[in-house]
Amino acid sequence: MTDELTSPENLQGNAAYRALLSDIQNGHISPGDRLRETDIASQLGVSRTPVREAIRQLEADGLVTHLPRVGATVRKLDYSEVMELYEMRSVLECTAARMAARAASDVEIAELAVICDDLAKVGKGTEASRLNRQFHRALLEAAKNRFLIKSMLALQKAMLILGRTTLADEERYESAIAEHAAILNALSARDGDAAEMAMRAHITAGQRARIRALRAELDDKSLL
Repeated sequence: MTDELTSPENLQGNAAYRALLSDIQNGHISPGDRLRETDIASQLGVSRTPVREAIRQLEADGLVTHLPRVGATVRKLDYSEVMELYEMRSVLECTAARMAARAASDVEIAELAVICDDLAKVGKGTEASRLNRQFHRALLEAAKNRFLIKSMLALQKAMLILGRTTLADEERYESAIAEHAAILNALSARDGDAAEMAMRAHITAGQRARIRALRAELDDKSLL
């Protein structure tokens, strides 16, 4: 007898969920985009049932909402939500940086250095965004606190619907490289205070870039 959790429908639903999550993360699906079951099912080569289940999971994550006469749509965060998100990100990631300065192994710090080097080579854009996420995830793991990790992973799902990466901007990309280097230097020195301070500067710079991007988007809409 097939277990309910491993039934073909559930497996396809999980696969559809991961595919949609990846498309949102990579910017192939943007905040405000409508999720049409028929189109998605055709693209993924599955029936509408697992797609419907995947959309339900995204809705439970807070990433999708249902709009009248439109249907399932990727949520857009308003200004206050963006500010709250960055506030919590600063609390959690600054704590992670402080903990990692104490708990990270030499191997983990060396891997963070490799990510920093790779980031400096790829140029602005999607790959830079991927490496940035990789750096923050590796640092979080190096902090070695499962409760902090669980809290941060929940926050990271909300961060998926922030919109286009700020690392697509050349100036922000160059600044982020320097900010990561400052965090890495503090970790290498095992200086928790400096690591926390460097991470706070990094998150604050990202927040400012995000606010500028939001203002630019509003300005563009006002011209339509």
